[in-house]
Amino acid sequence: MVSFERFNDLLHRLGSYAWWEIAVEIVVIWLVVFAVFRFVQGTRAARAIKGLIVLLIFGAIFMQLLGDEHLERLGYLYNRMLAVIAIAMVVIFQPELRRALIRLGETKFMRSGYEGAARVAGEVAPACRYLSKARFGAIVVIERRVGLKGIAEVGTILDAHLTAPLLQTIFYPGSALHDLAVVIRGDKVYSAGVQLPMAGPTDLPDRTLGSRHRAAVGVTKDSDALVVVVSEETGLIRVAQRGVLSGAIDPEALESVLASLLGHDGDSEDSIKPEASGSTAVDEGFADDVGSDEQAPAREAGEGA
Repeated sequence: MVSFERFNDLLHRLGSYAWWEIAVEIVVIWLVVFAVFRFVQGTRAARAIKGLIVLLIFGAIFMQLLGDEHLERLGYLYNRMLAVIAIAMVVIFQPELRRALIRLGETKFMRSGYEGAARVAGEVAPACRYLSKARFGAIVVIERRVGLKGIAEVGTILDAHLTAPLLQTIFYPGSALHDLAVVIRGDKVYSAGVQLPMAGPTDLPDRTLGSRHRAAVGVTKDSDALVVVVSEETGLIRVAQRGVLSGAIDPEALESVLASLLGHDGDSEDSIKPEASGSTAVDEGFADDVGSDEQAPAREAGEGA
């Protein structure tokens, strides 16, 4: 009886508001929930947040209908639990929250195109074509808005003018720096011999892919960098961004792919979704730039660093 009276009281209060006020509030709430899900999509936090939202909704409805005066101790515990859960979510999902803030900084109204995109693409693409043909492994990291200073300075600082021959020389098997990554900042090869953070095997679309691809995905999970990786085993070229590895790219199309992605500062990545395990299919929208595996050579085998 008490619950029914409180429900009627709730309906009466809602009826006192203008319809447009309720509509605006519902739209705002929906947009906030949608934005949260969009930011955490493809992360381990996604399921936890979905479950938490369901729990909070049912808890709020339950407490609203029964009233705090009838379940005073339960209401007290519920309110305290909200604070504990909020703190726990920040601690447990700190990496996901950091990535969400990075994504927020990448929204269209807060970003601009990569300066010198055409020139960078014009030097990186021919170098990678040469390395692909020669079967020389390579990882080229192109820094964008999120700085990679902490990672780059662990390697050998070059701060050299970016040219295709320089990249080819660095990744030549006889070079002391060929095993690790190169970081490009602006129109400079800022650092070489850089050790990148590694993604887990489950973060790759194909678990047979090796440490170069894990490193390429790993550095893009916590930054907006664009990474080109060349397989030493097969010569296949792939692009990684936002923690997603593309399918193999036609070497002749690489320059236009890079120019497009850099020119829009990653706008094309908005439609990228994590690929299914064992598949290198590229999501629609990104496929227009990088092509799909159906057009690519046969799947590459696993490889070392």
